[in-house]
Amino acid sequence: MVNKTAFTADEWKLLQQSVMMAGIAVTAADPSGLWGTLKETFSSAQSMIAGKGGSSELVNALVADFETSEGRSAAREGVGAQFKGLKAPGITKKAVEALRQVAALLDAKAPEEASAMKTWLLKISKSVAEASNEGGFLGFGGTKVSDAEKATLAEIQTALNI
Repeated sequence: MVNKTAFTADEWKLLQQSVMMAGIAVTAADPSGLWGTLKETFSSAQSMIAGKGGSSELVNALVADFETSEGRSAAREGVGAQFKGLKAPGITKKAVEALRQVAALLDAKAPEEASAMKTWLLKISKSVAEASNEGGFLGFGGTKVSDAEKATLAEIQTALNI
């Protein structure tokens, strides 16, 4: 099993940020207003927590890290620095590229944990995409997953090499 000690401090930061990047990529692909963004953010957090207690020691370590204020702050600050000055299309592109880097890191340093971690990140992305209807009015109508979100999910799946 692989845990935090198998990674350098910078690699661990990248892994921490990837948990947030998985949801942000989809949210930025098709912003759905304040209410939709809140639903998507809540869904991302729920999906992240749902990974706890599974068979992946790495996923469990990342969730445990997010349960601390230091872990959450480190991830937020890192993500904020990555997106400084970017708008929605650039945010999605940057987030997908970060997930591609995480996939390469996992394949190289934690091949026995890579599949579980990548699957977990994709589940976070999918839950965000399904959290709020797109194109409706006040939560009514619209589609569950927009074409832009579907395209971003496909990019994420490719980036994670799933």
